Amino acid sequence: MHRSRPRRRPRSRGGSRVAAAWVLVLACLGAAPGPRFDPAPDPGPGSAPAAARIRWGPCPERPVPAGMRCGTVTVPLDHAAPGKGTVEIALARIPATDRTKRLGSLLLNFGGPGSPGIAGLAADPDAFADLGERYDLVAFDPRGVGHSEPVSCGGSRQADEDAGADAAAQLAALRAVARRCELASGPVLPYVGTVHVARDMDAIRRALGDEKLHYLGFSYGTKLGAVYAAQFPRSTGRMVLDGVDTLTEPLAEQALTSARGQQRALEHFLTWCAHQQDCVYGTNTRTAKEKVEALVTRLDEEPLVGHDGSYVTGQDLVGAIGTALYSPLMWPALADALATAERGGDPAALLQLGGPAEAPGDAEQDAGPGTVPADNPEAALLAVSCADDPDRSDATAGPAAIEKELAALEGEFLKASKIFGPLQLMTVLSCYGRPAGTDFIRRIDRPGAPRMLLVGTRGDPATPYEWTEETAERLGSAVIVDYKGDGHTGYVSSPCVREYVDHFLLDGRLPSGTRSCPAAG
Repeated sequence: MHRSRPRRRPRSRGGSRVAAAWVLVLACLGAAPGPRFDPAPDPGPGSAPAAARIRWGPCPERPVPAGMRCGTVTVPLDHAAPGKGTVEIALARIPATDRTKRLGSLLLNFGGPGSPGIAGLAADPDAFADLGERYDLVAFDPRGVGHSEPVSCGGSRQADEDAGADAAAQLAALRAVARRCELASGPVLPYVGTVHVARDMDAIRRALGDEKLHYLGFSYGTKLGAVYAAQFPRSTGRMVLDGVDTLTEPLAEQALTSARGQQRALEHFLTWCAHQQDCVYGTNTRTAKEKVEALVTRLDEEPLVGHDGSYVTGQDLVGAIGTALYSPLMWPALADALATAERGGDPAALLQLGGPAEAPGDAEQDAGPGTVPADNPEAALLAVSCADDPDRSDATAGPAAIEKELAALEGEFLKASKIFGPLQLMTVLSCYGRPAGTDFIRRIDRPGAPRMLLVGTRGDPATPYEWTEETAERLGSAVIVDYKGDGHTGYVSSPCVREYVDHFLLDGRLPSGTRSCPAAG
């Protein structure tokens, strides 16, 4: 999700990896979360207020698949206090190709938080072609994201990158970023959390004219689906959650678990690389891991600089590796990029792993009315994450106390991963100085929703398999598909997973107990 950009050569960034990670934390900071929100009981299908029908028209994305149309749904800014105003939620639909056997709408969420659904559906509708025969495929940009009144922190992050590693300066920069987010985002900012978005989903269901919400969610979209099922159990239809997020862990525990998951995925990649011809790290996976660690350290001390002035630091490398681990299809490109970096070549291959490069500030300068701010994914990511988490470091604590808190955690994070641990550790401070978020998600406990299907991948770098088991227990009505493969989520990469998911969504067939799928060949 995070985009690498060409940048000018920085001043020296020597010191510990934890200190180097400060800069990337500030580059990913979002906005302040909203207040605690306790949803009203689910009135059930047919009991909620009627929603206005959607007027479908041209889409803001270009190009779009044939037949794809877009519209908006108007929802309360604050569902607990509708008089505060409204928000326009943008959504897209591709009608079912077999109208005689149509089952209704299938709402999709491709992950995030901070990722737009309309662009996701436009990018790859063919992945859901079988489902699209009998379902209208529907996706939406959650409030604060994409074309649904996007939040922003003002675009440029240069001041944050120049703040250095001094704790006092960094904590001051955290507060400054939060203030910029408030100024740039408008009234939607305090109301972007998952609990509000789940209620928006019920408004979408009613506007589509569906009695039940049928849903397929990936990664963060699994948390969104679980929260919907907890708020609207009687309106929940056939629901599939793939790449299951945690409902219970605080940000610090999430970060530690994620570091372990990323390290496990990296070791799977290095094992694969050792069996390929001309792997830059040879055939010894133990020494390969040590060489990657050494490369991160070396690039933090002396970044790899390209002909155009773009560069990659050690922490940039960590981000590029983390992105490539999301799919085994990206492993060959990762192997080539690491080989280029080890030989002191151009950083372009590593930058491309994080997404297409762009000149700093271009998108912000060229943005006109209705344009999505370039920093919207990062701003929304942290805004939602903080709104969903009730824990906070003591905002009155000084830099010395914060450094002591981090030092107490550093050993455990480095034990989990010398490569991914430092940056994951710094996310502990992502919500520093912001109001506590809702505890509703942590209180989800067997809400009485219908049985649903959860997919967990053993080699997932982003949502470890243990979160699938944990969430299934909290929902109390789930069947697990245990996918033995690698990468983030299983539906697209595994025919076995796809068969279980499609059978359930199309025919309502759900097996009992846990089912297993082998790694894709």
